[in-house]
Amino acid sequence: MKDTQILSAFQELAPESPASAAPAVLLYDACQVGVALRAVLFVEAVVAVGAMYGTSTALDWIVRLALLTGSALPATVFWLVVACLFKQPLGRLPRPAQYAAGVLLGALAGLYGCGMLLLAGLLSPAPWLASASSGALLAGVLVAVLALRARGRMPADTAARLSELQSRIRPHFLFNTLNSAIALVRAEPAKAEALLEDLSDLFRHALVDQGESVTLGDEIALARRYLDIEQVRFGDRLQLEWALDPRADGARLPPLLLQPLLENAVRHGVEPSPSGAQVRISTQRRGSTVVIKVTNTVPSGPGPHGHGVALDNVRDRLRLLHDVQCSFQTIHKDGIYQVRMEVPA
Repeated sequence: MKDTQILSAFQELAPESPASAAPAVLLYDACQVGVALRAVLFVEAVVAVGAMYGTSTALDWIVRLALLTGSALPATVFWLVVACLFKQPLGRLPRPAQYAAGVLLGALAGLYGCGMLLLAGLLSPAPWLASASSGALLAGVLVAVLALRARGRMPADTAARLSELQSRIRPHFLFNTLNSAIALVRAEPAKAEALLEDLSDLFRHALVDQGESVTLGDEIALARRYLDIEQVRFGDRLQLEWALDPRADGARLPPLLLQPLLENAVRHGVEPSPSGAQVRISTQRRGSTVVIKVTNTVPSGPGPHGHGVALDNVRDRLRLLHDVQCSFQTIHKDGIYQVRMEVPA
């Protein structure tokens, strides 16, 4: 099963658009590309609207916008750089202190931008108080928006996790695994013991909180456990192929991300076909990006479409963790179905 069979189809796809006293996460992680982009676009939009005041022609507006951008853009970059450099100390502060630090840093950034224009001889006299107040106000709004996003992260991740548990520990999967173990107890006791160990490991990972993220290497190890169970059930009908890049093992993923994708591959590819199907898992590091692919043949055709809950949960959890730095695509072409993900290395 070669990737070239469906590579062209991916090239045709349009790129995707992008409660405790102590904080669980930093409210404004300025080291994330998505946060930096949002901050720059937000400030520039406010500046563009503010430049409309006191102008009568489009040319006046452009001149005023250029002048204000010369102050606002360096100030925004200053805020992002300082917030990124002090990410760890800020993350240890309680939420009110994080808000206060963000607003204070915004005021300093406003003073910095005003000073840049003053040094360039483009501003006289310098409106220090207005610049500091504007910087503090913009920073306060930005921090509030990012805080709302961070607050929404926990319930969304919890709901996705519960849905993953429901879709993975389906009764028929559990019963089939136990029946396979019972059938092996007398004939191959060692194999039956290994099967039950794999099942126990799956449940342990399902019920223990793994935190916000795990490594790709950990996910691969768990995926092997799951596929070992299904291999006992389907035998030669499940044809596995691994193409793993060790350099990609350090990439961070939400916990229990690969297993539902593999379950879909088995359920829609292997299970309906008397002759079975091929399932291929590949990882590759390309510079600062890791590409993960789960591919399976569909000999019996696409069959009835499901609700897509598992795929939606995987996509949403991936975006919650990596924001605009990740991508998630699926394609079905020429009897092959593939899920392709890209995450930071």
